[in-house]
Amino acid sequence: MKIYEDAIKNRYEFVMLYDVENGNPNGDPDSGNMPRIDAETMRGLVTDVCIKRKIRNYIDMVKDKSDGFDIYIRQDEALEAKDDEAIKNLEESKDKKEKSASFRDYMCKKYYDVRTFGAVITGATKDKSLSNVAGQVRGPVQLAFGKSIDPIMQKEISITRVTATTNEKADKASTEMGKKYIVPYALYRQEGFISANLAQRITGFSDSDLEILWEAITNMFEFDRSAARGIMTLRGLYIFKHDNAFGNASAHSLFDMLKVERLPDVSVARKFEDYSVTLDENIPEGVSVSVITL
Repeated sequence: MKIYEDAIKNRYEFVMLYDVENGNPNGDPDSGNMPRIDAETMRGLVTDVCIKRKIRNYIDMVKDKSDGFDIYIRQDEALEAKDDEAIKNLEESKDKKEKSASFRDYMCKKYYDVRTFGAVITGATKDKSLSNVAGQVRGPVQLAFGKSIDPIMQKEISITRVTATTNEKADKASTEMGKKYIVPYALYRQEGFISANLAQRITGFSDSDLEILWEAITNMFEFDRSAARGIMTLRGLYIFKHDNAFGNASAHSLFDMLKVERLPDVSVARKFEDYSVTLDENIPEGVSVSVITL
């Protein structure tokens, strides 16, 4: 099996803390685009896909399709043409596994998001000479769902527009009514994992790729402003680095070391300062912690 020598040598876990003020951090299309919520606990949810989209958008903006930093999952672009391009660039080989590995290598080298998050590349299955492994790339960077620290309130805001959309509607009324959903305030916690083993054996995700990932997470909300999302701010990025590829402590034990709690004298949180954030200083041997706060 091929080993990428430039790939990261250390395992990582990380925690993102971010908040939203008067916005919708992640709408649920199954509920009329209301903020996602856990119906049992009423805590807000943010999917991994939502955050990956923001990371992709930041990389796309700052790298502008430069060599090795193109984006595979891009809005309004079909994947089939990209898959066909990769197949055309394969070296001639009668061996299925070699051709499949060559296809995967091409996709990982060209597309940052494939190298980072992996991908299911369905278009590759059209070429019968490629084995099934070519259609699925396991990425080293994975995210769990984000979850709000406290239950959230989904607030519906009625809005009006002074211009009608059609002539027929304009004949009946001079304005139109609409609505938007917001969360007045919520602090979210989202956890992530980075596998050095998958980086070395599958995608070649490198230390320079890792630095760009931290940069993207730190800045992703700054370049993703919209009226629907309100004010979203990264409040902290907590990075646990192991001194080897396989780790020195379980991920959950490291995550448990970071405590986020609403202050006892605050009944309803409306700002980040309404919470206390504490990190246990008894970090396991072989693990170091870096903290980025804005």
